[in-house]
Amino acid sequence: MRTAAGAWRRYFPPLKTSSDNLPIALPVAALLVAMVCFQLGATLAKGLFPIVGAGGTAALRLAIAALILLTVWRPWRLRFTRRELGVVVVYGVAMGLMNFLFYLALSYIPLGVTMALEFTGPLGVALFASRRPIDFLWISLAALGLIALLPLGLGGASLSPLGVLYALGAGVCWALYILFGRRAGAAHGGQITAWGTMIGAVVIVPVGVAQSGAQLFSPAVLSVAVGVAVLSSALPYSLEMYAMPRIATRTFGVLMSLNPALGALFGLIFLGESLTLIQWSAIASIVAASAGSAATRELLPG
Repeated sequence: MRTAAGAWRRYFPPLKTSSDNLPIALPVAALLVAMVCFQLGATLAKGLFPIVGAGGTAALRLAIAALILLTVWRPWRLRFTRRELGVVVVYGVAMGLMNFLFYLALSYIPLGVTMALEFTGPLGVALFASRRPIDFLWISLAALGLIALLPLGLGGASLSPLGVLYALGAGVCWALYILFGRRAGAAHGGQITAWGTMIGAVVIVPVGVAQSGAQLFSPAVLSVAVGVAVLSSALPYSLEMYAMPRIATRTFGVLMSLNPALGALFGLIFLGESLTLIQWSAIASIVAASAGSAATRELLPG
């Protein structure tokens, strides 16, 4: 889950201890574990595709994660104005579609490529909001990586155009998720995430049921789906929530930029998804653009 770091800083002040290294070491470790958990969850989810499809997998992940977050955060105590409710609804729909499209893409193209293409969404949000000369370097790096990954015959191994389209669609939804999540979560944090996950589940669960029917509720599928929901949503979100207020915003952004590279590595190790040299270089280019943008970004107040 992605929530604006500035909002969390307002409600969870950074830890202060006598050690200079302990405050940064623990949250950085937590964030790295969160990213590893997410990638493991993605590899586990892909194993469900032959049984319940991408739609069924997304439905199970959202539904189970919503139950966990609703139990933890009890968000029904919140009261919204009409405008706030509209923002939360868009946030939740974006979350649901982001998960659905990510899994659809993953059913066609490798995990690392999917992550890299999807990452253009939040990278675009960061770069669009900036007007500094150095950002043209990051835009150029991201564009080079994106062009190399598009099915234009440049990568040495063909990628499904449909998979690429789904991944880019997931990136657009991730961008909307960030923009509306920042507005929705500024005052309510984790409770808004619980609401958003529930709304996303309401949108996607009917798709999963229509696609897979009673297979969604078989004990074998549910047991794996619980692992997917915990690894992909509940555990990474909790770890990120701990890490975000305790490390600098740019440090958080640089570390999160490792996700596409981790996706490629986990896809190779656990799914046997080998990539060409050009595809590895394209992923590295997008990672460098994202990390560079985060590292040079001016910290926003609050």
